[in-house]
Amino acid sequence: MTRILLIGFMAAGKTTLGRALAKELGLQFIDLDHYIECRYRSTVSQLFAERGEEAFRQIERNMLHEVGEFEDVVISTGGGTPCFFDNIDYMNRQGTTVFLEASVDVLHTRLTIARAQRPLVAGKSDEELRTYIGEMLSRRLPYYSRATHTFCADHLEDIRQVDESVERFKKEILFG
Repeated sequence: MTRILLIGFMAAGKTTLGRALAKELGLQFIDLDHYIECRYRSTVSQLFAERGEEAFRQIERNMLHEVGEFEDVVISTGGGTPCFFDNIDYMNRQGTTVFLEASVDVLHTRLTIARAQRPLVAGKSDEELRTYIGEMLSRRLPYYSRATHTFCADHLEDIRQVDESVERFKKEILFG
């Protein structure tokens, strides 16, 4: 039974690496945000707006506990998932947790490109975005750093880099 839980800041590459890793290992891939959206027939942004953050975080926790029971799976969590309730402790009990660490510069570049699809950063200028990333990373790092492993996710920009990262992940995390 394999259960790998990927945590890290938004745009760190949890979904990109998680999907490729699951395919390589023959495991099921679950993106927690997508799972929530399917179950609630609403986007994460809409749930936040309609119910507020506290209610969303409770939904997120419940869905984490649901998918956390699945076997032979790679789970990509939301950027804030490990930072609420006892989520990081739960994830550490359930499987191998891996913090996908990306530099502020890499996160800034990725979020600049995908800004329109990310409600938390959509209206921010480049400088506001960089400040936001730095501040949020500082707040979340105490939770992220409690993962079983840390993996550099700075190089996931094309298919070659993703493939190389999957091989490195297997060597460093799974078979190292």
